[in-house]
Amino acid sequence: MKKLLLVLVGTAVTAIPLLCQAPAESKPKFEVATLKPSDPGQRGSRTQLQPGGRVVISGVPVRDLMALAYRVRDFQITGGPSWMGTDGWDIEARAEEGSFSPPTAAQDPNTPDPLSIRLQSLLEDRFQLKTHREKRELPIYELSVSKSGPKIKQSEDQSVPGLGASPPSQPGVVPRGGMRRSPGSLTASAVPVSQLAMALSLVLERTVADKTGLQGFYDIKLQWTPDSPPAARVGIPEPPPDTNGPSIFTALQEQLGLTLSSARGRVDIIVVDSVQRPSEN
Repeated sequence: MKKLLLVLVGTAVTAIPLLCQAPAESKPKFEVATLKPSDPGQRGSRTQLQPGGRVVISGVPVRDLMALAYRVRDFQITGGPSWMGTDGWDIEARAEEGSFSPPTAAQDPNTPDPLSIRLQSLLEDRFQLKTHREKRELPIYELSVSKSGPKIKQSEDQSVPGLGASPPSQPGVVPRGGMRRSPGSLTASAVPVSQLAMALSLVLERTVADKTGLQGFYDIKLQWTPDSPPAARVGIPEPPPDTNGPSIFTALQEQLGLTLSSARGRVDIIVVDSVQRPSEN
C-alpha cells in the first residue's frame, strides 16, 4: 500500500480518543473540491496541508485518506473492497474563506481537526463511504520515559508551528512541525511526543499510547534496523539493510531515553460498510 508523505496504550484503557461522532449532515464541508483518479503510471503519493484550509492530495488511496480524515492508523480500518488500498486519487479542496486560523496549541494527532473533518465529509459525499465504529481489546504498546531519564532533545523554539506558516524547507531539511519517515529512520522537527507515538504505531502496526508525560516540542532523530528489508522499487537499487543496527525498541532507549512496553487496551476500529468509486469532476 502506498504511504502518505506529509510535508508536513497496561491495563484496559482507551488507546485512542473517540473519533468524531457528528452526523454527516452536520459536519463542515469544503467549499470547493475537485477529485479524479491518479495517473496509473504515477509513482508515490503526497499530501500537502496548506494555509487557510486548503489541501492538495496526489496518488493517495481511500484507506490512506480515511487514516488522515479519521486520525487512525491503517490497522484500525477493516472491511471494504481491495481497490480502497490500491487506487490512487488526486484531490484539491478548499474550505470557505476565513474559516481557519493558525493553531494556538499543539494539535492532538489522534483527534480530527477542522480540516480532517472536512475530509471526512468529502469521503462520505463523494465516495458514499459508510462506516461504523467498534472498540476491541487488542495488544498495544505504552511509550514511557526510561529509568535513566529522557534523552530526547527539546526544540529551542517552543512556539506552536503554524500550519504551512514555515518557509519552504531546504532539501533534506524537515520543516518545523514536520516529520519524515523511511525504513529504519525517523526525523522530526518541533513535534510533540504524541506525534512520535503516532509514527511508532505506523511502524509497529499497533497502537502506541504516550505515557511519557513530556510536554512541549521536540527535535527527533531515530535510527534502527527494520525487522524486514523494504520492498525494492522498480528501477531503483536499494542499499542492503544494516543488520548490525539496533532494534526499534533498543534504539528508542539508547537514542531518546524512551521505553516501549507491551500492554492491552480498548482500540477504536473503523469498519467499512460500503464505499463506491466516485465520478470525476
